[in-house]
Amino acid sequence: MKIKVCGMKHKDNIQQLGALLPDYMGFIFYKKSSRFVGNSLSEFVLKELPKSIKKVGIFVNETLEYVQNNVEKYHLDFAQLHGNESVDYCRDLKQKGIKVIKAFQMDTDFDFKEISSYKEVVNYFLFDTKSSGYGGSGEKFNWELLQQYDNEIPIFLSGGISLEDASVIKNNPILKNINIECIDINSRFETAPAMKNISLISEFKKQLQNEF
Repeated sequence: MKIKVCGMKHKDNIQQLGALLPDYMGFIFYKKSSRFVGNSLSEFVLKELPKSIKKVGIFVNETLEYVQNNVEKYHLDFAQLHGNESVDYCRDLKQKGIKVIKAFQMDTDFDFKEISSYKEVVNYFLFDTKSSGYGGSGEKFNWELLQQYDNEIPIFLSGGISLEDASVIKNNPILKNINIECIDINSRFETAPAMKNISLISEFKKQLQNEF
């Protein structure tokens, strides 16, 4: 089971996390987020990360030009889209050679038919908890909803995942049958917005890998 650590921003914290070799590392390019990278993110720091770590840029309803410019500047491996981006928007990115993770917010009213038209234009789906805004809520959604998913596209599982969830994920019979590419963690592993507790992430990674 792979791990993505999202909401990275600070040089030393990025380098410390890089030493743990998470599978994915996420950087938020959404100006309203408390984890917005702004002008503080150095492309040279990202370039020095181990090649095995896939770099993901998180965008919300941005222009194609803005996404493409940042993908090129920071040598991002994926664009993760958390807004109302259309199928055509995703297709345009794909045609530019940009891999796409499309996020959807889950609640009891979510209709999985909504995402069927995206299957040909994305690499992964990300399922997160529905909130009033576009950012993460730090809360879990009801994983039973995933029983309605057809598993055709691998998913990133997000939403309030904490250290204690390593064993929960293993023992959940629903998740065992879901095509999960990666567990996405963020706020539950922070000492402050965009500042990650490296030892806590190390323990989560150890437990999750041992569980599987």
